[in-house]
Amino acid sequence: MLDYHNELQEIDHVLDQTHHVRKRKSRAATNAAAAASVVAADSENNQASNTTGTPGTGGPQRRLWVKTRSTDWWDKCNSPEFSEEEFKKAFRMGKDTFDMICNELNSVVAKENTMLRDAVPVRQRVAVCVWRLATGEPLRLVSRRFGLGISTCHKLVLEVCSAIKNVLMPKYLQWPDDDSFRMIKKEFGSVSGIPNVIGSMYTTHIPIIAPKVSVAAYFNKRHTERNQKTSYSITVQGVVDPRGVFTDVCIGWPGSIPDDQVLEKSALYQRAENGLLKDAWVVGSAGYPLMDWVLVPYTQPHLTWTQHAFNEKIGEIQSVVKDSFARLKGRWSCLQKRTEVKLQDLPVVLGACCVLHNICEIRNEEIEPELMIELMDDEMVPEYGLRSAVALKARDSFAHNLLHCNHAGTSFL
Repeated sequence: MLDYHNELQEIDHVLDQTHHVRKRKSRAATNAAAAASVVAADSENNQASNTTGTPGTGGPQRRLWVKTRSTDWWDKCNSPEFSEEEFKKAFRMGKDTFDMICNELNSVVAKENTMLRDAVPVRQRVAVCVWRLATGEPLRLVSRRFGLGISTCHKLVLEVCSAIKNVLMPKYLQWPDDDSFRMIKKEFGSVSGIPNVIGSMYTTHIPIIAPKVSVAAYFNKRHTERNQKTSYSITVQGVVDPRGVFTDVCIGWPGSIPDDQVLEKSALYQRAENGLLKDAWVVGSAGYPLMDWVLVPYTQPHLTWTQHAFNEKIGEIQSVVKDSFARLKGRWSCLQKRTEVKLQDLPVVLGACCVLHNICEIRNEEIEPELMIELMDDEMVPEYGLRSAVALKARDSFAHNLLHCNHAGTSFL
């Protein structure tokens, strides 16, 4: 039995040696084949370099296969012969405004050429982003227009929007200083007769595709009931000055949150809590509570003449921000439809839209009448609408003065 065991061990030893020998031979054959392939490839490259290489280099050149795409449409838009009217219709702004944006972003957006390919020019990068925001076209169509890959267009949109947020937002979307406050109060006062108004506030909803997480939080019940179609959204709260220029925005809270709770989560609310809005009013709709610094219309039934007069003037101030949001959504059509942008990237894209809106408003870029839309945001009266006895008395005083000083359009009485 012991001999049998020893014999088996010897057989196993022989088999192991045979296996190793075969393995070495197989590996050697594989290496030889690979070496032959390399030699053949080098020979082909050397032959190709004689016909396609750069003269005087003395060696093969690395080449990258790139799909050829037509850039005829963009070349036409970018040519001096392209009319101002056509350019503005395509990009929602004139050539001068577009050039100004390109110059402002040049140092951040510009890329250097590489050995493999030339970088996309700054004007084309900005144009891809602006066109995408203005039309809301799918990326595959944007890709065809500009002669770029779909993934490249997606990357450019996010890069330019991020550059707008970092470079242009601090300059064109900022909380007013003391001198600006005085001008804003004066202009709102001349329109409404209500003193110390520093802004008009409104919250709108931007439709989104159902997210993969926290679906219930983004479900918009009011839009779903009205449209008979399941809707999801995120909110954009904005404060504007008398020209319709945004001075503050709060972007990205889920669409199920009511306006008063969005306000409580905003930087504007924290600014007020820190005492920076003392002796000033931000005018809101019935969806906001009456607070020490938030002035809203009367919502109870059977209003008196005085209360009606006050609500009329509040409505005039509110029309400024509603018209501004209507121009924002009309000018940037991507805000009207569910976008392909991921949920985590949306705040940057929406912020860029607000900044571009401000630039257009400041530079008096008029919007085509057919682009204007009607806002469809249902207001919910907050559960606790009265949060300040001081504000209640102030509102009653404003209403009394408007009526008896003939500022409310009821002087015929």
